[in-house]
Amino acid sequence: MDWGMENRLSQLIQPDGHCFFLPIDHGYFQGPTHRLEKPGETAKPLLPYVDALFVTRGVLRSCIDPTNTKPIILRVSGGTSVIGKDLAHEGITTSVRDALRLNVAAVGLSIFVGSDYEHESLLNLAKLVNECEDYGLPVMAVTAVGKELEKREARYLALCCRIAAELGARVVKTYWCEDFDKVTNGCPVPVVMAGGPKCETELEVLEFVYDGMQRGAVGVNLGRNVWQNDHPVAMARALRAIIHENATVKEAYELFNSVKSGER
Repeated sequence: MDWGMENRLSQLIQPDGHCFFLPIDHGYFQGPTHRLEKPGETAKPLLPYVDALFVTRGVLRSCIDPTNTKPIILRVSGGTSVIGKDLAHEGITTSVRDALRLNVAAVGLSIFVGSDYEHESLLNLAKLVNECEDYGLPVMAVTAVGKELEKREARYLALCCRIAAELGARVVKTYWCEDFDKVTNGCPVPVVMAGGPKCETELEVLEFVYDGMQRGAVGVNLGRNVWQNDHPVAMARALRAIIHENATVKEAYELFNSVKSGER
């Protein structure tokens, strides 16, 4: 592996082989999402507990302190909104040149397997990989499903992840599902778990993260289930305990409640 590629990946995936990414890119299609109205303020107290931020160039430039941050995964796809016709109709919005100018550790874009725009989104990934490989810049593929949440099952997600890896993605972000090992076993590159819509309880989040880690995920890329929680720092610390400290669900939940109590 090229030195630059290996160096950037090592910034993201820690020496224990695990990672905790914090996405704050939701505004690129949702606008001022609840509790992400001021993304810089949302992210700041969470930075000590995460390994990287997933963010758009606009928010990175305007809201993130360049002298005190974590490695950046730059969202480079978009062009749709929640009020538009089809979330899957994305294109590449940010050049590799701009990503390099911003000194990011990786770039990320969404693919929409099985949608009307499957072909376009997969070619977006292939073209991005072609260019990024020349500069030692890792590409993270996000296996998005738009509004079709019923697609989150092992057979479908395994297909998406394998295709992303085959096209050259260095990391794949996908949803947790039942039998998650069927997804990770079929993907030859690291898999991180997405959170999707906010879960009903903290315990639900900790349980699926623990299960996914046991079944082969290297970490998570969780946003709303962290910063939309009433106690985001406590949630981040509990997740970090599972990801980097081999904590059980019970131990992580106890930590969450302990930190939560100390915040009052």
